[in-house]
Amino acid sequence: MYFEEFKLERNQSLYENKVDYNLSESGVHPLSLSEILNNDEQNQILNKELFYGYTNGTPELRRRVLDIYDKNLSLDNVLITTGSAEANFLSIMTQLDRGDEIVYMIPNYLQIYHLARSLGISVKALPIRQGLGWQWDPDELKSIVTSRTKMIVVCNPNNPTGAIMEVEIMNAVIEIAQDSNCWILSDEVYRGSELNSNECKSFIGATDKTIVNAGLSKAYSLPGLRIGWTIGSKEYIKKVWSFHDFTVINVSYLSDWIASRILKQERREKILKRTKKHLNHNLKILLDWSEDIPSLTISKPAAAAIAFSKLNFNMSSEEFVFTLRDKYSVLLTAGKWHGLEGYIRFGYGGSTDYVKAALSRVKTFLLEK
Repeated sequence: MYFEEFKLERNQSLYENKVDYNLSESGVHPLSLSEILNNDEQNQILNKELFYGYTNGTPELRRRVLDIYDKNLSLDNVLITTGSAEANFLSIMTQLDRGDEIVYMIPNYLQIYHLARSLGISVKALPIRQGLGWQWDPDELKSIVTSRTKMIVVCNPNNPTGAIMEVEIMNAVIEIAQDSNCWILSDEVYRGSELNSNECKSFIGATDKTIVNAGLSKAYSLPGLRIGWTIGSKEYIKKVWSFHDFTVINVSYLSDWIASRILKQERREKILKRTKKHLNHNLKILLDWSEDIPSLTISKPAAAAIAFSKLNFNMSSEEFVFTLRDKYSVLLTAGKWHGLEGYIRFGYGGSTDYVKAALSRVKTFLLEK
């Protein structure tokens, strides 16, 4: 079976451990176990027997996840997955068939885009407009949805722009989805990394056919745990849990145990406070750095450790990324890999000294242009 190449992930997989500086990463510098577990918990984990664990996630972890959103939801409304990427995969594989049609937000993390097209699903790409603050035009959305549309796919906060969908636009998406009786799939893995606000509104519970996918890799600085989740109706969860038997069966027992503890409200709030502080500090460094570089225009994000930047000179985004990678050993992602040429994406969530050193090399490259 033929699958389209996922160029962003392929480039990262091949080069992120070879370059000196990886600014293609979209998360926050990872936490260590000693930072998130107390001494007693660290001792406990050394004596844990390595069971398979629950195939749908332990009840404790599922409850912690639901408490982030709405305590009235049932444990039967959530499945624990191996990162949000598996959650997205399960959603597409179980809810769509060859010949179906989806409306897809671009620019975006193109996992679902490539997967859907590879499965024979028609993908209508609808851009969010920079002139609208990286928002959808509701009239454009309404005009593109048809009787064949089975799903509207959003990423909120958005990757790669870091934009947060306005509540009025969310309401328009919900109304259009209800009128056409189609699914809403909201990838919300960056929720919790808002720079200057509380957590943005989630699509959770918007309609009976709404799916919300997220995880601990981005805002929570814990990509190594590979913990994600998908939330939806009980019928939806029953279906994706069954398909989950064909993928990883269950997440790591140790990851589940750790996640159950760090998602306790007090710890969760502490982690997200650390994320917000670190991102605001590093974003200022990035914006200050860019002030005397006219060849780039950075679009200031509202959330996430990513900044989408317009190239103000005649070079494709791939050529920019490849040249910087091969000659200066710094890795970025190309706007083309997000569905919008003429831009590049900076990941600024690493340690401050690391980001500064990487930006110094990028500046050398740009000044030599």
